[in-house]
Amino acid sequence: MKRHLNHLRLMSAYNKTDMHPSTFILIGIPGLEAAHIWISILFCVVYLLALVGNCSLLFIIKTDPSLHEPMYLFLCMLYVADLIVCTTTMPKLLSLFWFQDGEIPFEACLTQVFMIHSFSTMESGFFLAMAFDRYVAICNPLRHSAILTHTVIGGMGLAIVLRGTVLLGPHPFLLRWLPYCKTNIISHTYCEFMALIKIACAETRIRRAYSLIVAFLTGGVDFILIICSYVFIVDTVFHLPSKDARLKTLGTCVSHVSVILVSYTLAFFSFLTHRFGQHVAPHVHIFVANIYVLVPPMVNPIIYGVRTRRIRDRFLKVFCFPKPLN
Repeated sequence: MKRHLNHLRLMSAYNKTDMHPSTFILIGIPGLEAAHIWISILFCVVYLLALVGNCSLLFIIKTDPSLHEPMYLFLCMLYVADLIVCTTTMPKLLSLFWFQDGEIPFEACLTQVFMIHSFSTMESGFFLAMAFDRYVAICNPLRHSAILTHTVIGGMGLAIVLRGTVLLGPHPFLLRWLPYCKTNIISHTYCEFMALIKIACAETRIRRAYSLIVAFLTGGVDFILIICSYVFIVDTVFHLPSKDARLKTLGTCVSHVSVILVSYTLAFFSFLTHRFGQHVAPHVHIFVANIYVLVPPMVNPIIYGVRTRRIRDRFLKVFCFPKPLN
């Protein structure tokens, strides 16, 4: 192990004169090297649960025509984005922790940056689409099926994908044109935009500003619009005639609100500490950044599987349970 680390240090020193290194070296979570194996076991279990949970619900929704409704179709899009984000990071992380294989080619690193940031942006867009679905279903229920047709749902999904691709597409090119003459060591478990910006030896204010603006125009605006939709929803709910009707209507939003709180809390913490949290210990930020790409994909199908009776009953039927749970 020590010999391997010395080799990496020598390689880094050698590459300091290379403006565009052929490879970067990921070092994991600085300060927690002794716990890498235990952390990797935890991450591996969470990743496997995310794979099983998301794939199971995708299969259930696809095979049950009664679930081909707007909320569940947007849910499928969210699950696909979740799977792509965690699968983009986890195999390399496990290779790093288990086999000390921290080398990642320059092109692969830029690809990882694009995949992580673009699909995370798409996740935010799908949350907004689901909030719009809840708004129409509660505030204008008689026109719900007329407004959210399959054509409209497909168009919204395509627009969200194109937004993530177009706005985040420049990130790899902004990083490619930077010189990396300081070091090729990345103090992280995966390649992300700010991790690479920090090791560049050039002026990066414009690139940082672009990244910040894109983050606000996507995640920030989405979050504001989601809050606005729930303000209208709550106003409508409190005008319902009975308490039971109010509770039942709010109950249809619980799953959506839960996954939003999980995802946005981790996303905002990771984003703000990386850009403005100079006093936050690096291992705290990096650990949370990994939790951000792992926990929501694991938690989302659990929340919807447990809270949504139609999905829960279909799940129990598919897996041959004698009768649905109440």
